[in-house]
Amino acid sequence: MEQLPQIGDRISDKSAPPDGGMIRDWMGAEAFEHWTELQSWIEASYPGVFVPDWLYGGKKRGWSLRYKKTKAFCTLLPAYRLLSVLVVLGKAEREKFEERRYAWSPQMITLYDEARTYTDGKWLTLAISSVDDRHDLMELVSMKRPPLACF
Repeated sequence: MEQLPQIGDRISDKSAPPDGGMIRDWMGAEAFEHWTELQSWIEASYPGVFVPDWLYGGKKRGWSLRYKKTKAFCTLLPAYRLLSVLVVLGKAEREKFEERRYAWSPQMITLYDEARTYTDGKWLTLAISSVDDRHDLMELVSMKRPPLACF
């Protein structure tokens, strides 16, 4: 008997990367709106910098969409009824975060403080469920790599 998907389950069919329709159906309308808004913002803010790359992380982690030039910028993690984004902060970015520590939202500070630090940096996974969450993420990645285009 096949188990029904749970919130946060990843797209794990490895036969091909998911297309827009599959992502929309899996994530739901609200999360998919954040997905498309973030992709549009990245394309507008960093024109010609990133070529999104689909990665398959196995049955448990499923598909993710990574934005990378020489270093990883961020990775969008489409999940059942949820969008999360992974951002890795290296040493220089952690110092910048600490310089602005009290300008961040309390949720961002808690996420940062609770994130594990690995040899390549501190891995933060942000759940994006509101416009405020999306703006926090945009601030974080803008700190990591300033946008080329101004709004």
